Amino acid sequence: MLMPHPAVLRTLVDEYEATTASGSAEDDTRAQDLAYTLCVSTGTREVDRALEVARGWLAAATADDTTTRRTTDRPHVSTDDGPRVYA
Repeated sequence: MLMPHPAVLRTLVDEYEATTASGSAEDDTRAQDLAYTLCVSTGTREVDRALEVARGWLAAATADDTTTRRTTDRPHVSTDDGPRVYA
C-alpha cells in the first residue's frame, strides 16, 4: 500500500479536526470529504480508525517529514515521455 507523505497526512488530520470542531453545515460537507480522503489514505473504512492509523504514522515520522517541503528546492524533472502506444 502506498503511504501518504507525513506532511500531507498532518494537513488532512489538522483540517479534519478543525472542520469538525466548527459544526457548521458547510463544514460538515468538507468534513465528509476529508474523512473519505483520510480513509483512502490510510486504507481504512471508518474515520475514527483512519485518524488512529494516521496519528500512529505521524508519531513514527520524524519532525522533518511532517513539515511541508518547498518545491523550489528541487529542480523540475519531467516524467512525461509522451503518448503511450500499446500494440
